[in-house]
Amino acid sequence: AKTDPTYDTWSEIDAIVLQWIYRTMSDDLLGQVLDSDFTAYDLWSKLQNVFLNNKGSRETALEHEFNNLTLRAMTSLETYCQRLKDLSGQLNDVECPVNEKRLVLQLVRGLPSEFDTMAAYINQTSPNWDTACSMLQLENQRQRAQETHSPIEVAATVDHEPQSNPKSRWGDIGNRGHP
Repeated sequence: AKTDPTYDTWSEIDAIVLQWIYRTMSDDLLGQVLDSDFTAYDLWSKLQNVFLNNKGSRETALEHEFNNLTLRAMTSLETYCQRLKDLSGQLNDVECPVNEKRLVLQLVRGLPSEFDTMAAYINQTSPNWDTACSMLQLENQRQRAQETHSPIEVAATVDHEPQSNPKSRWGDIGNRGHP
């Protein structure tokens, strides 16, 4: 009550908590719940109602995005992994838990064919989330390194010794036994 001797202190703390909550919200959500007469408790109750009222539709939308997300739709492997992890957390928030095994399986499912070998290995070994992401990042680095070396560069590094036979390093296979 405003007549309580601790009201002023409580009011200051409440205003700080309100500011903190408002700063963490998206602009769209802020427009829905902004009210100058709210206490932190009032705002928290309003937010709870907003999220609980659309929990079913939010769960459906999150499940759809989670199940259909692919690496090709993202800008990088890192953003793909992070987005899956974020969606997993959001699904957990709407009481639709995603366990680590399902998260890793979805990670693998959304990979393009360039990752087929690594995907098969991850499916076989069932590593935890962090290990699976690390394995894919290393594979991605390996693939990028291969792409930067053209066949001519690779041949030049392999064929760096001078040869006496101008036909090839391996000799003329078609004329074995003939000079």
